[in-house]
Amino acid sequence: MSESDELRSRVQQMRAKAKDLKDEAERAADPDERRRLKEKARRIESESEQVSGMASGDIYPMK
Repeated sequence: MSESDELRSRVQQMRAKAKDLKDEAERAADPDERRRLKEKARRIESESEQVSGMASGDIYPMK
């Protein structure tokens, strides 16, 4: 598996994890837990965008 394939796979895993966290946040009864899960999902999505940029050869990570 090439490095770009590994990065793409990592991006897919990160996006799936972020989706799972969002889904879990929607089911959370506690507002603090919901907020925590949504923030964690946002961080993972942001990181996945940066990794995606690296996989596509973009030298400037997305902000």
